[in-house]
Amino acid sequence: MPAFISLERISKSFGLVQVVDELDLAIEKGEFLSLLGPSGSGKTTILMMIAGFFEPTSGQIKLEGRRIDHLPAYRRNMGVVFQNYALFPHMTVAENVAFPLAMRGVAKAEVAERVGRALDMVKLGHIKDRKPAQLSGGQQQRVALTRALVFEPSLVLMDEPLGALDKQLREHMQLELRELHRRLGLTIVFVTHDQGEALTMSNRIAVFNAGRIEQLASPEAIYDRPSTRFVAEFIGETNLFPGKLGSRNGVGAKIRLDSGPVIVANAPEAFAEGDAALVSVRPERVHLSETASTSNAIPVKVLDTVYQGDHLRLRLEGNGLEIIAKLERKARNWPVGAEAFATFEPGECMVIAP
Repeated sequence: MPAFISLERISKSFGLVQVVDELDLAIEKGEFLSLLGPSGSGKTTILMMIAGFFEPTSGQIKLEGRRIDHLPAYRRNMGVVFQNYALFPHMTVAENVAFPLAMRGVAKAEVAERVGRALDMVKLGHIKDRKPAQLSGGQQQRVALTRALVFEPSLVLMDEPLGALDKQLREHMQLELRELHRRLGLTIVFVTHDQGEALTMSNRIAVFNAGRIEQLASPEAIYDRPSTRFVAEFIGETNLFPGKLGSRNGVGAKIRLDSGPVIVANAPEAFAEGDAALVSVRPERVHLSETASTSNAIPVKVLDTVYQGDHLRLRLEGNGLEIIAKLERKARNWPVGAEAFATFEPGECMVIAP
């Protein structure tokens, strides 16, 4: 069976600037796929080409195996939600939601029924007669989402839809979107530059860099098993230790760090003995101990301790390495100047290409 949406060798240039470079991407029906990357990485351009607002310079876009790159946006049956919501200020909430149905020639009685049902679904039926200016940011976001869903599109495309909300409301809307996706079985493509947002909401994440996908995988794989240095550094925070690959034992390999110590880490099959490598270790995987309690133990001194609410962030130095550790608040107090071993398990660190 073909993918629900497939992009085949898609490229897009604006003048002399190539924004997307021969990209392949398959999106499955019912999944929540986040396109994640810094500004200018090509993720919004991809969304606009799927929606039909931009035409690819080359390549094909297919919906269930049928080419749609030649179809105008209004014939693609896709809902789109933008960061600024694009609500009509002179229309009420109900009129905004009804607009795509009216444009499709749906009978008035059916429009009223579907609008009422859609607004009840997002708990906005009680404000259907208000204008956008009378709504909070979260309410406007839900109206925009409802308008994109009311005509039962085959796909919902979202371009930074939560970017204008404050942190607390943003996190609340993330959970609401997750629940709506699960309950309705929607197919959603979601553009964001917020790593936490992508990790929270997605079935899969495509990490973009300079018009290419660096890694496409589940949130767990993206975070715990980054395949490139860009992904490791862009998704959260990580420690990177340069070294050379030594002997292998299944998925694990010994790595002699340039600073001297030998540690053990997971290593993809593509790496061979003698290859230059980086070991990626997330700060929350680093623990402090008075003894070298595991094969990966580096003697360190505490340079700084910062209280960050739910955890302590420690800056450590040892063997020419600067290491960041995130410890639980209830962990033992390690004052500045204390000496210890920074330890981490072989299965919790990953070899990536330098």
